Amino acid sequence: MKVLVVGLDCAAPELLLGDERLENFRRLMDAGCYGRLESIVPPITVPAWMCMATSQDPGSLGVYGFRNRTNHSYDGLGIVNSRSISALTVWDQVAREGKRSVIMGVPPCYPPRRVNGISVGCFLTPDTSKDVYTSPPEVAREIQQLVGEYPVDVKGFRTNNKPWLRDEIYAMSRKHFTVARHYLKNTDWDYFQLVEIGLDRMHHGFWSYHDPEHVLHVPGNPFRETIRDYYRHLDEELGSLLELLTDDTVVLVVSDHGAQRLDGGFCVNEWLIREGLLVLNSYPEQVTPFAKLDVNWDKTRVWSEGGYYARVFFNVKGREPRGTIEPSEYETFRDEVKARFEATTDPEGKPLGTLVFRPEEVYREVRNVAPDLIVHFGGLYWRSIGGVGYPNLHIQENDTGPDDCNHAQFGSFILASSNNPLSGPIEGAHLLDITPTLLELGGYDALPTMQGRSLTRFAAVGATAQAGGYTPDEEDLVRDRLSGLGYIS
Repeated sequence: MKVLVVGLDCAAPELLLGDERLENFRRLMDAGCYGRLESIVPPITVPAWMCMATSQDPGSLGVYGFRNRTNHSYDGLGIVNSRSISALTVWDQVAREGKRSVIMGVPPCYPPRRVNGISVGCFLTPDTSKDVYTSPPEVAREIQQLVGEYPVDVKGFRTNNKPWLRDEIYAMSRKHFTVARHYLKNTDWDYFQLVEIGLDRMHHGFWSYHDPEHVLHVPGNPFRETIRDYYRHLDEELGSLLELLTDDTVVLVVSDHGAQRLDGGFCVNEWLIREGLLVLNSYPEQVTPFAKLDVNWDKTRVWSEGGYYARVFFNVKGREPRGTIEPSEYETFRDEVKARFEATTDPEGKPLGTLVFRPEEVYREVRNVAPDLIVHFGGLYWRSIGGVGYPNLHIQENDTGPDDCNHAQFGSFILASSNNPLSGPIEGAHLLDITPTLLELGGYDALPTMQGRSLTRFAAVGATAQAGGYTPDEEDLVRDRLSGLGYIS
């Protein structure tokens, strides 16, 4: 069996699965199974897509987000790239059995992954007009002839110019699907995966116009149908792909996480200062990113990186250069800090509903330099603001530009195949279950490192689950892009 995976970054289950006007998505739902798909902790694009492709959690991959500590220094943060993840993927297993793959936009995919077939870079590619972003390289010339300049993302995404943003997302998406159709028709493939980033950008740009519960929602606004219109556009694009397939094809529509309203930002390092856990030599006169703060490391015990979630780091003696926490006190102290985070409140003093995770409790293995704690403020209804200099702990403005939504823990999936024993809604599916399912339905051997299980196990029990690639200039460019997109703060 051939396998086609249509990845829709950030697809919300209530929108993808709940709109009967999406005729082609409904066709697949009627022909197979579907449901909410639990994502990883944290539910973030990197490493979620690679967690899906490898069936391994972030700790096992040693990648906890777009930026990771490369060592225990205070400034050793590196941006992830394709070389950061060496685990075997679904397309590696396809290649081991002599088959060919086409991989488009699966992050991180810069430098472009070498596969037995074709790979096309993701939105972490610095500049497709200057950098090699395909493997083999000559594929880029073919794409240029097909669609002209190939956009991996929308430049200047954080903007209040909503008509421009909407049009740019559509233009990018059309080019992506044009290229996908071309290679579906004109190259040999056994496994084909496309990840469309446009839906994520549409959600972040227009969620307040769409969601009546959003704090910034204005009834009757001119963009209230923009998100649903884009889902219908994706439905049409999906239909154009389905027309090119034979009956011996497994078809999966899947998202890495979902979407939900963003109520505001919680200033995590500002809070740590007030809690006496982060100490500065001098407080800034204006809002200042954490990397530019004058930190007194001899008195600091905790600091954090901002973004859609918070990565919290401890200053441990013998581990960090100027550690202040005795190793013997580490676990007791971590329990205390975890409890403090869980007790954070909203602007009215009510419990925020913050979720705090110890890496070793949510991952099978913890590799490389993991955060000491992972924090989802308000269950991700609040983002983490890393800068210092704000008058309040809770803010409405975003430190990286306009942003309407945050990621949700549950994405979505639709799976249709002539040999799929499942039908109708499925509960209990996890992102790590996807690759085991695809390998089984495709007729491939399992990967020995997989942590998930094939969804076909539900058939027996009903529909309920049982228990270095960048130059310095390129890195600066990608760092600015990630900051603009809200992934780092």
